[in-house]
Amino acid sequence: MIYKGLLFLLWFCVWLLLQWPPSVQYMVTGAFVSLLVSFFTADIFSSLYTKEEAPPAKGGGILSFFSRIFWFLCYVAVFLWECLMANIDVAWRVLHPGLPIRPGTLRLRTKLKSDIGLTFLANSITLTPGTTTIDIDKANGYIYVHVLALKEGCEKPEARQCLADRFERILERIFE
Repeated sequence: MIYKGLLFLLWFCVWLLLQWPPSVQYMVTGAFVSLLVSFFTADIFSSLYTKEEAPPAKGGGILSFFSRIFWFLCYVAVFLWECLMANIDVAWRVLHPGLPIRPGTLRLRTKLKSDIGLTFLANSITLTPGTTTIDIDKANGYIYVHVLALKEGCEKPEARQCLADRFERILERIFE
């Protein structure tokens, strides 16, 4: 129950920040929407904190909840930065007279095991312009990604990982 209250406060604060300056009608609407969103997402979030297979160091509890919120905010910042840089890169490639593209498919190893973690990673890669997640092989721990421009040296496994590592390290702290 405490997670639902914390989620409500989180979503309501986000709503207020998006609807600034606050007014009564926006606050009432925000409270209603925040209540619905926290009701529908509380089971997803609370299952992250009460997993029996989670290591004892991470555990559950309020401190873990706030830690995961902090890392989620870090993830949003990293995602927005990477998305901005990828947009600039794709715009440059499209406007360049030589059209310097080198499409290809990469197989990336991932340490993420949870469905929600893999979904976030795949969506993060896909929503970054110039890359698209093609498939997720959960059993073997691979994600297949199509890229617009393969960088030199991407044939080496360690060079490939930089594509997923930028998101994976943060998502691991949130969802694993």
